[in-house]
Amino acid sequence: MNTPKSVPSVSVSYARNGSSTKSNALGMRPMQERAYEKRGEQYLLIKSPPASGKSRALMFIALDKLANQGLKQAIIVVPERSIGASFGDEPLSQFGFWTDWQVEPKWNLCNAPGSDNGGKVNSVGAFLDSGDKVLVCTHATFRFAVDRFRASCRRASATLSPCRTTWRR
Repeated sequence: MNTPKSVPSVSVSYARNGSSTKSNALGMRPMQERAYEKRGEQYLLIKSPPASGKSRALMFIALDKLANQGLKQAIIVVPERSIGASFGDEPLSQFGFWTDWQVEPKWNLCNAPGSDNGGKVNSVGAFLDSGDKVLVCTHATFRFAVDRFRASCRRASATLSPCRTTWRR
């Protein structure tokens, strides 16, 4: 029988006194710091209010997985293109983190013109064959890409909500 997996979670509620906007030495707000403490987990669910920094928490975790946990690539999968815009380049080192978040413009498919099931799907395949580290796309693009490139996408191994992040070893 299969044993059910436990999915670690980080749930946040705020005192509404301004303390949640203060950053630590790495530039992380309290919720991001709590999520980063769980960065070694295969699965992580973050429950936090809108605009609380979930996307930036994912950036911190993805950068650590790519640099320190032996993972080759990260695919950030978002429900809609507007959310993908929050995954543009971020100078995290200006705030204390050890590196910056950078996504090559050709790999942020949420900013690219075109339909989700045409050129963008082929771009996912090109990314999987590349040595680049980060791709951002919508659920629809990723779903079509998985159908087309099933063998390459089969290595998916981690999820961070509300966005899905796929890690490749």
